[in-house]
Amino acid sequence: MNAQIVSIPSEPAEKPKKVRTSGILAHPTSFPSPYGIGDLGPGAYDFVDFLEKSGQHLWQVLPLGPTGFGDSPYQGPSAFAGQPLLISPDILIRQNLLTKEDLADMPDWDPDKVDYGPAISFKNSLLKKAWTAFLHTPDKTMIENFEIFCEEEKDWLDDYALFMACKDAQGGISWLEWEPEYRNPTEKQKKELRAGLSEQIRYYCFLQFLFQEQWLALRDYAHEKGIQIIGDMPIFVSTDSADVWSNKRLFQLDTKGYPSHVAGVPPDYFSATGQLWGNPLYDWDYHEETGYLWWISRVRRQLKLTDFLRIDHFRGFEAYWAVPAGEETAVNGQWIKGPCEKLFHAIEKELGENLPIWAEDLGVITPEVEHLRDSFGFPGMKVLQFGFGDMGDTTYIPFYYTTPNCICYTGTHDNDTTMGWYKVQPDMVQDRIRRMVNADGSNVGHDFICIAMNSIAKYVVFPVQDLLQLGSEARMNTPGVAAANWAFRFKKGDLHDGLAKWLLETTKLYGRLG
Repeated sequence: MNAQIVSIPSEPAEKPKKVRTSGILAHPTSFPSPYGIGDLGPGAYDFVDFLEKSGQHLWQVLPLGPTGFGDSPYQGPSAFAGQPLLISPDILIRQNLLTKEDLADMPDWDPDKVDYGPAISFKNSLLKKAWTAFLHTPDKTMIENFEIFCEEEKDWLDDYALFMACKDAQGGISWLEWEPEYRNPTEKQKKELRAGLSEQIRYYCFLQFLFQEQWLALRDYAHEKGIQIIGDMPIFVSTDSADVWSNKRLFQLDTKGYPSHVAGVPPDYFSATGQLWGNPLYDWDYHEETGYLWWISRVRRQLKLTDFLRIDHFRGFEAYWAVPAGEETAVNGQWIKGPCEKLFHAIEKELGENLPIWAEDLGVITPEVEHLRDSFGFPGMKVLQFGFGDMGDTTYIPFYYTTPNCICYTGTHDNDTTMGWYKVQPDMVQDRIRRMVNADGSNVGHDFICIAMNSIAKYVVFPVQDLLQLGSEARMNTPGVAAANWAFRFKKGDLHDGLAKWLLETTKLYGRLG
C-alpha cells in the first residue's frame, strides 16, 4: 500500500487573533454644536476623528429615535424613526436648504446643557424652512433620493408620518384623547386622513429622509476610520407612539386602548420602590402567531443604522415585570414568562445567525436569563461601579470574570459619573479602590478606565464623562427622576490631543487596538 502523501505547509498556520477592543459612550446630543443641542454635523465628525486618534474602535450611542415625555430617548413616539433634532443645520446650509440668514436670530445657548424647550422650538423652525426650500429645490437628485427613501421605508414610515400629522391636527395630545376618527381610524378613514393631511405627512417623511442621509454618511465615515457603532434599542415602546396606535393588537390593551398592565422592574440597585416605566406590555402570543414580524422588522431597521445593537432590559424576553395599570410604584407587580428562545430563533431565521446583539443584563438576573443570553452568544454587561459599590457582589469585579464574552463598563448612562460616584462612597470602598490602582483617587475616572481595559472582557466601553473626569453635574440620567435628565454636553476642545495621546497609550498598554 502506498503511503498517503501529506502536504506540510511551509509556515505554521496563524492562530486566530483574540480581538480586544474599546470605545466611548457618547450620545450625539452631547456633542459640541452652536445650535443648542449636539447634532450630526462637524461636532460628530470631530468626535469620530478623536476616536481614531485615541485608538478606539467602538462608539456607543443611546437610542437614536425621537424623544417624548421628559426628553427621554427611551420614551419616543416611534421604534423605527430617527431623531429630527440631530439633523445638522450646517449640512442643510451646504445642501442649499438653509441660508446663514436663517440663523440670524439664534439664541445664546448654554454650552454645558441642552435646554430642550427652546432647542426644540429653534430646530423645528429651521426644519420648516428647510422643508419650504426643498419644495422649490432644483436638485433633481435630492428629490429622487427622497422618493426612493419613502418607498424603501414605507412599511414603518407611512404609519409614523400619518401618526405625527394626526398628532399635530389634534393639538399634540396623546392619541388616547384624540377624536374617534383619529384614535381608531378604519382603513377608509386612514385614506381620508392621508389625503387631508398630505403636506404635513410629507414633511415628516422629509425629516426622516434628512436624518437617515446624515446619519448614514456619519456611519460610513466612522467605518472608514475603523470604528463600529453600538446602537441602543429599548425593549418597550411608549404608549403614545405610532407603534401602539397603528398596531394595537401587538400590545396588552383594554377595549379603549389603554394598557391593562405596564412595564417596570422591581426594587433594585437604582430604586427602593422599583422603576415604574409605564410602557404597554406585549401580547407575546399574538407576536408568535405573526412569526414575530414586527420584531424582525425592528431589529433589521436598527442594524441598518448601527453595527451592534444593545437591547435594553434584555431579561424582559425571559420574564417581564407586569404592574397593573394605575399603580403608583412598581412594587406590586409579578414576573410573567416572555417569548424566550422563540423570538431570537425567528429573528435568526430572517437575519442570519450570530446576531450582533449586546444584552443589557443588569438587575434581577436568573439562571434562565443567563441561559437565554448565552445560548445565542450575546455578550452581557459588567459595570465596575456595581462591583466596587457592593462589597459582597463579585459579579462585576474584573478578577472574577469567567468569560471574555462580555462588555466591561466603568458606568452607564443611568449611573452617576465615576468621579461623582466615588466621592459619595464609604471610606472602605474608596480605600479599596485606591489600593487596587495604587493611586490617590483624584483621577478615579481614568483609574476605572484602566481597570476595565485590563480585564479579560472582549469589549470595554466608558462614558465620555469618565474620560473627561467630570463630576455629578455631568450625569446623563437619574432613574426615577423625571426632570433635568439627558441634557449633558461637552465643549469643543474638551477632547484634546493630550487626552487622545493618554487614551491611545493606555489602549496599547492593555492590548485593545483591535
